[in-house]
Amino acid sequence: MATLKIKKGDTVKVIAGKDKDKEGKVLSIKDGKAIVEGINMVTKHAKPSMSNQQGGIINKEAPIDLSNLMVMYKGKATRVGFKVEDGKKVRIAKSTGEVID
Repeated sequence: MATLKIKKGDTVKVIAGKDKDKEGKVLSIKDGKAIVEGINMVTKHAKPSMSNQQGGIINKEAPIDLSNLMVMYKGKATRVGFKVEDGKKVRIAKSTGEVID
């Protein structure tokens, strides 16, 4: 599998969809989709269970495709590239050429 340009913990900006121009922190990534804090909120109806005694309506984040997200670097949305420095592959911001992590 190719190296992902977005990682857990990154601050990202939504560039398409109902939450366009919103920003949030990536909580998890799986199968080309990310769960972003406060983005793509959906309503779930939960039955009462041992963990959720009350049951009822729950708001939670749904996965959003990675193609609809851009990494925020120094307050600006930027594309991400890769570069090999000192034998290690690092992510760089295309807008400035600086190493992200």
